[in-house]
Order: sequence, then structure tokens, then C-alpha cells
Amino acid sequence: MDRRRFLKCIAAAAATPALPSQARAGTAGLGPLVPDPNRLLDAPRGFEVTVVSTAGDTMSDGLRVPALHDGMAAFDAGGGRVLLVCNHEMDSSDTGRNAFGPNYEAVPEAIRERVYDNGRGLTPGAGGTTTTIYDPVTRSTERQHLSLAGTEVNCSGGPTPWGSWLSCEESFEGPGVVYLTGSPIYRERRHGYVFEVAARSEGLVEPIPLKAMGRFEHEGTATHEPTGIVYLTEDRHHSLFYRFLPDAPGELIRGGRLQALAIRGRPSQRTHNWSARADVFVDAPLEVDWMDLEDVDPVENDLRLRGAMDGAATFARGEGVCNADGDIVFTCTIGGAARLGQVFRYTPSRFEGTHEETRAPGTLTLIAESTEDTLLRNADNLTMAPWGDLIVCEDTTPAASSLVGIRPDGSQYLLADNAYSDSELAGVCFAPDGKTLFVNIQEPGTTVAITGPWPQPA
Repeated sequence: MDRRRFLKCIAAAAATPALPSQARAGTAGLGPLVPDPNRLLDAPRGFEVTVVSTAGDTMSDGLRVPALHDGMAAFDAGGGRVLLVCNHEMDSSDTGRNAFGPNYEAVPEAIRERVYDNGRGLTPGAGGTTTTIYDPVTRSTERQHLSLAGTEVNCSGGPTPWGSWLSCEESFEGPGVVYLTGSPIYRERRHGYVFEVAARSEGLVEPIPLKAMGRFEHEGTATHEPTGIVYLTEDRHHSLFYRFLPDAPGELIRGGRLQALAIRGRPSQRTHNWSARADVFVDAPLEVDWMDLEDVDPVENDLRLRGAMDGAATFARGEGVCNADGDIVFTCTIGGAARLGQVFRYTPSRFEGTHEETRAPGTLTLIAESTEDTLLRNADNLTMAPWGDLIVCEDTTPAASSLVGIRPDGSQYLLADNAYSDSELAGVCFAPDGKTLFVNIQEPGTTVAITGPWPQPA
């Protein structure tokens, strides 16, 4: 499958409303959805949905599975097994559903020493990641442990080519005390950073904030394998699209430069399409420049504001981001005239990250924009399927959210539907062999595996 042809096909069909027969029906070769007897997710006939992880269960390290499962990636654990690293989008106030239980003082010292923010021993950071080893053959979870602790609002992130997960804090809290419903919430550290979690770590990693990658309300990341450049989204109404140029590819802790995308010849361009006159058009590539950002570890939450003032483009809540065979695809969950979401493609320069890219710049293209007549609404996390379709999580809460597939001809179909709660879906990813699809039902927190007769790669 030529992925670039796929993306161009989406663009050609993006402005065409879905036919009435497509709306919430979806065939596209997989068949209509059937009710799940276990009331987890409805999937096509012939597919099975299995629970992998559930909030509140006891893990192998004796801690509890935290709630609010969000961004996630799958790695090869050997022997046919899959290793999942999963974010948990919780903050310090959620003491009732964190990994530690009601008595933090009883948690072993060896664990507390690796908690990024202990919250004065009273309200430790409740976010972070869990790591799970799952056997698709026996459909069983073999082992599960806390792998990053004491961070906050770990929303999304992204896998790296060198076998790690970048976990992003969608937070900008700092040291001090705040009172929520009369109860004090203590914080000892700054939040708003990216943390790296080695996929094969057997316990808690040392929680080192990658400060050179910026302090802001992070969402997701995608790493450009040829260069090691990391692209980052930001979940704000007027956010930036960033890239991080590492000093040493694959060794992010050694620092680098943070930049923001600017549309060439259009300083401070909005991409929202919220006005009567469109800001950007479907299938109209725009040449871009990248501008260096200063003071990327700010005290005030103003990095995006300074960037936009200096000429960076702004986006309507940057969310999920993934690789598409060399291109970077990302969603803006409230972009578009109807504020129902947009999907953008960034095509890197053949000289990406070097001085030569100014003469052959990368391009930004709006490839889809949702309307009241399209199937896909409020696109969030996304991934590329082995057979070439784009698989997208919806965040349509409080309405039911779904997994929506977009085929190369631009048609859309339901792959799964959360008909049993108001929770968003998140963390969609395939096992390395492409035979199992994993997705999270965020509230209260469940990871499921979907197996069945998937289409074969072309």
C-alpha cells in the first residue's frame, strides 16, 4: 500500500459528506457491528474483545492499576507476547484511584524514591504509566507493573524507534498547595514535561523530565525514524505544532532544540477554519518553516503565546499524532467550521532538520475536516493499520465514542463502538505482528484487545 496515495485519496474525498447509509453503519469489508455480550465494545461479527487491564486490579508489584487509561503503544515482548506501555491521565487530586491506595506511607521506600512528585507524602502525583505483558494466544495478562510514577495528567505520547515510550504530561502545575472541595493538594515539582519510559523496564524508571522538549500542556509525539526528530502536539484551543531536534538522535536526555511550525508567507496563521472565511483548505499543501523557541522551560504557561506572536501557526487542540510511512499525521479535535475535528499531514523535507530544508521545505496539508454529515467526529488518538487504513479514536463525550476507520478511497466505517458508557476511546495501537488491536476505554479505565479476521495488507 502506497501510504501517500492513501492520504491523497482521503484528501480528495474529505469534503464529500458521508452517504446516509454510511452513517453509523459502516461495512467496508468488515461487516456491521454486533452487540458485545460482555458490554465492553461492539465489534464486527467474527471479532472478539478481551479485557487486558482494569483499573483497581492488583498488579504484579503489589500496587493497583491506576484509572483513566489513555495513550498507549505496543512493543514486541518476545515469544509471541506483546508489551503494552499505557498512560494514566490522572492528577494529584485523584487519590482514590491512584496506584498507591489510601495509605501512601505504607508504600515501600524503594518505590517512593522513584515517584517524581511525592506531594509531601500526602498527595503524590497520580499519573504515570503501567507496563503490561500480554499473551495474544492464551488471551491472558502475564504481568503488570507501574513503570512511571508521580507525574500528572499523562495523556498521550508516542513510541520511539529505539524501544521506549514518551509519556507526556498535559499539565502545567507547579510547586505549592491548592484546595479542591476543601481538601489540600500538595505538589513539590513542576509539571508539564515529557518523560521517557524504556518499554522493557521491569520496574519503575527514574522519572527524569526532558526539559529541553518544552514545558507546556503536551498531548502526543511521533518520532521520524530517519532523523530521530520528535514531533509534538499541544492540547490547547490555540496550540502549536512542535518538533524537537535532538543533539544526539535516540538520546533525548542529552538535549536539543525545540521549534514550532510556521506557514511560509503567512506569519501567525490560524488553521482552525472557525471564521466565515477558511484559514486553510483541504488538499492544499502549504510550505512551512521551523522557528526556534526560546525559554522552553517557562515559569508562565506562555510558550505557545510567544511562539504565535513570533509567527508560528496555531491549531485547534492538537491531539493524536502518528507516523504514516515517513509522513506525520495529527488530529485537531475541535478544528473545522463545525468544530468537529480536523486531520493534518506533515510531509518532512528530504533535508529535514538541516539548513538545506529551507530550499526544499516540508509541507502541511489539511487532509480531512469533519462536518455534521461525516461519520468521524472529534478525532483524537490514531494509528495506521497494517492494511493501510487510518484508525481513529473519537472523543465525543458525553455521547458514545467509536473507533472509525478511513479507507484509501476516503470512505469511513465503524470498527468498534463504545455503546455501554460515555467514555472516550484512546490509545489505539496494533501488536507488532498486526494481529491484535488494542484500545482503551478511558473511564474508569480498561484496556481491551480486539482479534478477528483483519484485512490483509495489500
